[in-house]
Amino acid sequence: MKALRLLTMNTLFTGDVPARLRALGAALDRSDYDIVCLQEVMFRRNARLIRRAAPAYRHVACSGTVLLKGGLVLLSRWPISRRRFVRFPMTGPVRGELLMRKGAQLASIATPDGELVVLNTHLSANRDDDWSPTNRYTRIAGAELAVLTELIAAVAPSVPVAVVGDLNLPRDSAALTGFVATAGLRDLLAGDSRPTYRPTPQWPSPPALDHVLVRAAAGETLTGGADLVFQDKVTLGDGRQAYLSDHYGVQAQLTRSK
Repeated sequence: MKALRLLTMNTLFTGDVPARLRALGAALDRSDYDIVCLQEVMFRRNARLIRRAAPAYRHVACSGTVLLKGGLVLLSRWPISRRRFVRFPMTGPVRGELLMRKGAQLASIATPDGELVVLNTHLSANRDDDWSPTNRYTRIAGAELAVLTELIAAVAPSVPVAVVGDLNLPRDSAALTGFVATAGLRDLLAGDSRPTYRPTPQWPSPPALDHVLVRAAAGETLTGGADLVFQDKVTLGDGRQAYLSDHYGVQAQLTRSK
């Protein structure tokens, strides 16, 4: 079976947004990704901008009229048979991030090799940079992961699942490793210590926060690997050089077999 190529990327909601999204859309249109999951797109007009720049993706899942629910957009070359957005519980502390109405965009995609359920998501940020089990933000993440666990459990065992996005949890955090084990997932970048957030002088050693986690269908295997992309500056429409985002993209290849 032909490998399915998937990309997830937090697109950053501030700073040269239209120019960066046009450049990203053009790059996607030239790419061979089958499914693209984006976070922090934020507004319906931004989703339209990306779609105009990437007409190869004929199918889209996003929710909301002006402000997109969760800031999430899923683009696909293959038909999307079902889609829905599930919001995470509203839990303290009170913070501006709550306006993003974070949650998970669930889409059932009719690929040439059969149905695939994709959960595109963006969990709450940990403002303390402390992922210990007793941290206030770790408890918020636990409540959000519980929602994802329920969504995954509701997918028929005969259907493979991919959970992708900015989970705002390091790969080795107890919350994430516990979620992966409980939900029966596999981390395609397991053991990879590279950051997925671009290092800055203020945060010189960030962890990997963006993930591709998969569950094979019963009686099948789901093999593949993942890597980081969009790490370098690109040329914007006005000739300036800029990074596409403060996050790197994570691309994955998935192959189903009996």
